[in-house]
Amino acid sequence: MRYDHLPKGLRVECDGPVRTVVLDRPAELNAVDRALHRGLAQVWRCLARDLDARVVIITGAGRAFSAGGDLDWITSFLDDPVARDESLREGAEIIEEMLRFPLPVIAAVNGPAVGLGCSVAVLSDIVLISETAHLADPHVTVGLVAGDGGAAFWPLLTPILRSREYLYTGDRIPAATAVELGLASRTTAPDELLPEARRLAHRLAAQPAEALRGTKRVANMYLSQALSGALQTGFAAEAATMRSPEHRERLLAFAGKARK
Repeated sequence: MRYDHLPKGLRVECDGPVRTVVLDRPAELNAVDRALHRGLAQVWRCLARDLDARVVIITGAGRAFSAGGDLDWITSFLDDPVARDESLREGAEIIEEMLRFPLPVIAAVNGPAVGLGCSVAVLSDIVLISETAHLADPHVTVGLVAGDGGAAFWPLLTPILRSREYLYTGDRIPAATAVELGLASRTTAPDELLPEARRLAHRLAAQPAEALRGTKRVANMYLSQALSGALQTGFAAEAATMRSPEHRERLLAFAGKARK
């Protein structure tokens, strides 16, 4: 199976039955631009068609898992409603494809996982997180509803009082706290993160394939049913806030600070 047709910024490494999906914009802390966003929507179907694949690891190149949305790309939505609406449709596709993906997915969170990056990590089946990494969903701080997973998904995994505080403030969630809340499986030393993810991946790859896939399918059935209405509501609410004056003001101010 070849993966060289995927958009720039995403690559897939093959190691026997294990496929490692690498968010590959290290100079930009793997911020999600148009090409990477499209790649995240497409890669799951490609992997599902790979008959030799048994387990998938997803991680980031360099020192971040993903810093969230690329500021230049997101700022362009302010005056391009077609691109904005396409990004929302594609964002829903990323979540839906991950929920229906048949193979186990291990997130190796090597650094900050922010916004959509956080959602992709938390939607994985097993989340290994470096002791020096953190999660965050800062949508509200830039005037947006956390519609691409956070507001809909976190309350299924965490005590709702705790998840609401982090969603409302956008504060960073340190690795140990992420495990305590149920947003990550366990922490590892930074140097041990990928080796441990690979060891676990090969262990899962040796399990009976149909039993493992069936178990994932049943477990994810509950998540899909619980999320169906919440995701639709979340994306509709996020779309409405994308058109708000407050979002424009907050986003431009944030972008201005980031570029200084």
